[in-house]
Amino acid sequence: MCDSGGAPFPEEPAGSREFLEFRRKVCESEMLSAAMERLLHAIHFSGRLSIVVQNGQVLKSGYEEGYFCRRKDRPLLS
Repeated sequence: MCDSGGAPFPEEPAGSREFLEFRRKVCESEMLSAAMERLLHAIHFSGRLSIVVQNGQVLKSGYEEGYFCRRKDRPLLS
């Protein structure tokens, strides 16, 4: 899905440049602000975050804790 070595598009339709930037950010995991990443790190969050977007506006967001399994005798992060 994320191709880092692709050739440029021959003709860029209107909005294509923005879409390419959007796709790059998704592929490089740049979906969250730095402040949100710091907060997730501070609380040691492990789980799944989800957002639903329609016409550029966030309609719904949520999270699932404990998405990643761990053994009781082993810490989640080493």
